[in-house]
Amino acid sequence: MKNYRTIQGDTWDGIAFSISGKESFMVPLIDANPDHAEVVIFPAGVTLNVPDIPISTASTLPPWRLEDGEQ
Repeated sequence: MKNYRTIQGDTWDGIAFSISGKESFMVPLIDANPDHAEVVIFPAGVTLNVPDIPISTASTLPPWRLEDGEQ
């Protein structure tokens, strides 16, 4: 698990977007930091735990990307 150190004015959705490119990553980020769940706007210097970012795969792949036997 990685860490993120806040800067003055950080918000959960802003941190999530800067880390993963998705604001929806805010939910697992808050779940990994229950002691700070009530914070809306962070002061500088708070260290947050950052869970692993799930990697999504496309549900349909082009034929050249399929494993042998798939189709």
